[in-house]
Amino acid sequence: MSEKQPERAGEPERPEESSVPDEVWERFIRDSERDIRASAPKEPSARARMVTERLRQREARGVEPEGWRTGPAWQEMRKAEGRTARRRRLWAIFGVPVAAAVALVAVRPSLLPGDPFGTSSSGSSSGRTSSDDAAPVAELPAETVAPTAAPSNVPPGTPTLDRPFAGSPAERYADGAAGIVVPEAKPVGPLTKEQVARALRQTKALLVGANIDPKTLLGGRPTSALALLDPQQPKMVDDVNSWLRKPDVKHDPLWLFSRFDPHEVRLVGDVVKTRGRMTFKAGTRASVVIHADYTFVYPLAQADRESTEVARTIVRRVLDIEVSDPTKYQVTPGKLALLAYDEDLSNSACFVYDGFLHPQFDSAAPTGATPSGPAVDPYDRSRPLHHPDSDSASCGSVSRT
Repeated sequence: MSEKQPERAGEPERPEESSVPDEVWERFIRDSERDIRASAPKEPSARARMVTERLRQREARGVEPEGWRTGPAWQEMRKAEGRTARRRRLWAIFGVPVAAAVALVAVRPSLLPGDPFGTSSSGSSSGRTSSDDAAPVAELPAETVAPTAAPSNVPPGTPTLDRPFAGSPAERYADGAAGIVVPEAKPVGPLTKEQVARALRQTKALLVGANIDPKTLLGGRPTSALALLDPQQPKMVDDVNSWLRKPDVKHDPLWLFSRFDPHEVRLVGDVVKTRGRMTFKAGTRASVVIHADYTFVYPLAQADRESTEVARTIVRRVLDIEVSDPTKYQVTPGKLALLAYDEDLSNSACFVYDGFLHPQFDSAAPTGATPSGPAVDPYDRSRPLHHPDSDSASCGSVSRT
């Protein structure tokens, strides 16, 4: 007979065929009961019930403890953490190459386009270069003695509105009045050092007013230059005024003044290139005689604003000016007397006496007579002002402008 054991409440039925030993089966039943008790709901402790009731009352009054439902939701916190992680990953991807690039630019800033830090050595402070990418053109030192030869050839170049002196020796000349260097004064005869210094400064002012002043260049009356001439020099001021009033072959203001017709041409830029020298010595009338020999180079374009062709006119002037002791001669203190004046006008119309220089443009029909006589280099300051084989009826051509 088989004997059955009564079933226990909550115990699984033991299979009759089981061969599991009794001690193993009992251990299984004990472990199962422990797991059931651990997962069963537990009644909260008295302290837990007190804390829960306090929170419920505070919530009913609308008061919530800091950080309780007031901080960012955990989802937002996770998003923020995700963004931070992505930023770290982006820095890992892009930060190292960017840092390397910054280090390279720090060592070689010229690699940046446009040279924003001005580190390039290909430019110059005045912007004068022999070509767009060439080294700066060095300005010539002041002329202190008479040259013995013409200036050497320069790299060819076509003058433009941006570089009107390209391809010309004048590109290395000084700008405007800076090219008229007054020598150091010293006493001459009865004249003091201060009187000689004043005469030298006035000579420079006369040259500027007659050859650089924009008002004079554009055909206006050279007021500042005229104001320096001594009115007591016989007929001089009257003669000059007649030249300006009614120019002709015998009354030409170009003998003293550089003037252009503003209806025909316009100045290119605001720079006239200047080169020359000034010396002085004692005169025969208790005076100082100042010798000035200067070349002025003018860049011009046709008056039509659409025109971009640039031509250059070169004017060389030689003046001898005297300042006498006013205690011994009838002169006006502080004024200048003209002893002699001469000029050489290059690349201007021949035999046109209307009081204006007329530059010759390749794109325009020539003005005046066809040039004749030997070609001369207008930049050759070693040559005499007029060619020994020329005469007043000839008008020579130029070898370069």
